[in-house]
Amino acid sequence: MSAVAAIDCGTNSTRLLVAGPGGATLDRLMVITRLGAGVDRDRRLDPEAIVRTVEVLADYRKLIDHHGAGRVRMTATSAARDATNRESFFAAAADVIGVRPELLSGDEEGQLSFAGAVAAIRGGGVPGPYLVADIGGGSTELAAGSGQAGGPGLAGGSGQAGDSGQAGGSGGTPRAAAVRSLEVGCVRLTERYLRHDPPLRAELDAARAEVRSQVTAAIVEVPALNASSTLIGLAGTVAALAAIDQRLDHYDRDRLHHYWLGRETVERLLAELAGVPAAERRTRPGVEEARADVIVGGAVVLAELMAVTGHERCLTSESDLLDGLVQTLLS
Repeated sequence: MSAVAAIDCGTNSTRLLVAGPGGATLDRLMVITRLGAGVDRDRRLDPEAIVRTVEVLADYRKLIDHHGAGRVRMTATSAARDATNRESFFAAAADVIGVRPELLSGDEEGQLSFAGAVAAIRGGGVPGPYLVADIGGGSTELAAGSGQAGGPGLAGGSGQAGDSGQAGGSGGTPRAAAVRSLEVGCVRLTERYLRHDPPLRAELDAARAEVRSQVTAAIVEVPALNASSTLIGLAGTVAALAAIDQRLDHYDRDRLHHYWLGRETVERLLAELAGVPAAERRTRPGVEEARADVIVGGAVVLAELMAVTGHERCLTSESDLLDGLVQTLLS
């Protein structure tokens, strides 16, 4: 079996994971392309956003060829789900990559994120059941379940613990018992509520109320979402908060992956980031330049999720939907 490749075309970022036949990571890249800019308002993908994303996909195709990856899966999520003109993007993306993007439903997205995150803590002493929160640009997927865990070690407590960096793993694919997709994400909340820079107190309150309402409604409908022992947070917002907390001035997967973020820390970082304009946020270690304008919206989602569910800490995970996609290609 040759290497495999997974691509996720999200609302805020476009990501690639290339894995070897045994699941070991060969390349993992992320570029903020903001494919979903304006989609919440216009229900259309902006032509410039499509061009930005397709240019990145062309670079990814070169890497896929370099590693000789035979099987490729490319997915599209919230922005494409909402856009009436997604076929324009799908056609351009297929021309570059050679496979057509798969439009994931919120449930499918949540299941893949759960599989990727939970497989990475197999046998590591982190108690289930798990609530996996994938905080994206346009939506947040909540997936809950016991998962079947076994694999690289992870110690409990504060700080980090390493794993093998493998995308696949043995023991079958973990599956969530319940999944709900919420229409809240860092880009959507920013565009809808946080219109001043820095945001006004009333704007922050409105954004928090929106997240609180959606999380509460999901829990009422599916009580299993509020019956977890461990909250696992995925995607760029969570990784950025972990990086800011550690004052990292460059990406370091070993220090971000399986780092514990306390609820008080999340609230403190939210207050600090919301209290200054985006230009000042960009100067803080751990804040990517292209994420500075939407990180407050993402932090609102995590803060309210922790408040509503009562989780006092969140385990960050760099293993996510891409790893779940790779599992399907290697199985």
